[in-house]
Amino acid sequence: MAETFKINIASCERELTKYPVSNKLDIAAFILFDDVEITEKSAKALLDVCPEHDILLTAEAKSIPLCYEMARIGCKRYVVARKGTKVYMSDPISVNVNTITTKYDQKLYLGQEDVEKLKGKRVLIVDDVISTGESLVALEKLVEATEGILVGKAAVLAEGDAANRDDIIFLEKLPLFFK
Repeated sequence: MAETFKINIASCERELTKYPVSNKLDIAAFILFDDVEITEKSAKALLDVCPEHDILLTAEAKSIPLCYEMARIGCKRYVVARKGTKVYMSDPISVNVNTITTKYDQKLYLGQEDVEKLKGKRVLIVDDVISTGESLVALEKLVEATEGILVGKAAVLAEGDAANRDDIIFLEKLPLFFK
């Protein structure tokens, strides 16, 4: 039986399964895809503490439900930075990203249609979990490249040392589990 970690997020009690990232480190996996209750409650709780914004920006894929729900009850607009180009993306821009849960370097892409949506707008970056901060850096670079105005960076959880940062908004701390 897998080890778990109990956490309370936006008044939702959850038990997260721990997974090895290396032979010295486990993480507790937080997955929003199938948890409508925590997605809805976390979106509301984050909007209550986030700065005013015109549009949300997130990276594909785990934080899309959260970003959608925040846009649905808030500003009504969001953009997803994709992990690959699509045929409908004209003249895409890209940035590199490497995260704790991905074993290889990736790129995030925006097509010109999305670039125009962000240009000159107050942008709030949204993620499910902030850990190393690499995804945030990539998204910040995209905001800068689009001439958007970054107003904040928000996540449901701040993992490990990210919980000590003063430049992010988050609901709960998530520890790392060293062996």
